[in-house]
Amino acid sequence: MLKHLTVFIGLIFTITLLHAQDNPSADTKKNHECLKCHGNRTYKYMNEDFGMEIKESMCANRMIDTIAYAQSNHGMFKCTDCHSPDYETFPHAGNLRMEMMYACNDCHAGDPEYEKFHFEAIEEAFYESMHYNRSPDAFTCWSCHNPHSYKTQARVSEKISETVLYDNNICLSCHADISKYELLTEREDINILKTHDWLPNQELHFKNVRCIECHTQLNDSLLVSHVIIPKENAIRECTSCHSENSHLMASLYKYKSLESRKSGGFLNAVILNDSYVIGANRNQYLNILSVILFGLVLVGIFTHSLFRIFKRK
Repeated sequence: MLKHLTVFIGLIFTITLLHAQDNPSADTKKNHECLKCHGNRTYKYMNEDFGMEIKESMCANRMIDTIAYAQSNHGMFKCTDCHSPDYETFPHAGNLRMEMMYACNDCHAGDPEYEKFHFEAIEEAFYESMHYNRSPDAFTCWSCHNPHSYKTQARVSEKISETVLYDNNICLSCHADISKYELLTEREDINILKTHDWLPNQELHFKNVRCIECHTQLNDSLLVSHVIIPKENAIRECTSCHSENSHLMASLYKYKSLESRKSGGFLNAVILNDSYVIGANRNQYLNILSVILFGLVLVGIFTHSLFRIFKRK
């Protein structure tokens, strides 16, 4: 239901933008003025010097997916809520390209409304991350979380597989795209398949497990760990995930487990049929009950044996 609603909202947003091309209202005019260029592959402007209209291609990294923006966590904001009001003037001044982007805590820190998301703790974890320490000047929140499309997928997706796909695409946006990867490193090539050729059933793992399950340091207080660890410290042992005390239960399935425990009391029942994790359907209360039942059976056998011994005498 929620997915249909978000798609509907995105369609309404797009229709509104198209309608605004002819009749922009006060509420949509400012964003329309930005997205009529940045929401398309091409844009037009009047060259006053030559008195003619020019059509140009929009730079790929300046294009905004209007539907993705409408569905994102920031979709309700005006462009100038985050970008300089000077962008309202076209042609844009060249020095605006050097504008520093906001970090998450520039808006979210100290706000009680967002306290439950632990942005301050996330920032502290980010500074411990291998990504930040390798490229402190180039790597920011937006390197992974595009402000024009990011949404908290773990809270809106009904399927673990959708969360895995969404989060892995964030990693692959750099680690499978050499043009973006080169902005942060001097390496000339990347090959995810080759670097993970040790992994059994590689395709199955990539489809069902997020990169961050093996490449982050566990954190009990955060839903998603932001401490990316060096590759030599990444998890390579099968038992780390395929065991009763699974690493996945403290990372990928953390949110689902908490929700399931709130609703039904079954700690791990929500992940059945989603992943092969030994003991995934165990519950501490059922464990206690099984021990009690086993004890009662032993007592019954012992009592029955005593009864028969005395009866014979």
